[in-house]
Amino acid sequence: MPMEKLENGSWPHPARLPLGCGWSGQCTVPGHEGDRLELEDLHNCNLGYADACLRRPAVRVWDAVRFAVRANALRTIPGNEESAGRIELQYICERQNRPVEDGTLEFDAVASKWLRSHSDARVQKMAECYLRVHLERRAARATEVA
Repeated sequence: MPMEKLENGSWPHPARLPLGCGWSGQCTVPGHEGDRLELEDLHNCNLGYADACLRRPAVRVWDAVRFAVRANALRTIPGNEESAGRIELQYICERQNRPVEDGTLEFDAVASKWLRSHSDARVQKMAECYLRVHLERRAARATEVA
């Protein structure tokens, strides 16, 4: 479960990580809930498939979750005023490099609330982390242009 951004990871391209950067956090594997992860474990977890993790359960629904911004309407689309500030995230849960679940989550940036969230708290927290990084990068680009 990602908790805070990890600035001192050893990834060659942290922006390419599934959540947009590295994150520190806690284990959610049954029997290890709340365990703080060491840097080596975090390295594997941040990449998705934590094959080297000794806590990884043999039976699991998915191994990794991927996100992408599907629609980013931070401005009103003419004729569709309800679209202002809405961000759609596409997610895909993978098992052995194959999709097992996918869907769309929706965030209202103006009201700062989720309109469509995921029922699994872990996936939802990952989506929130991914969105945070996306919005931070967007703000940084806007500052550079201005």
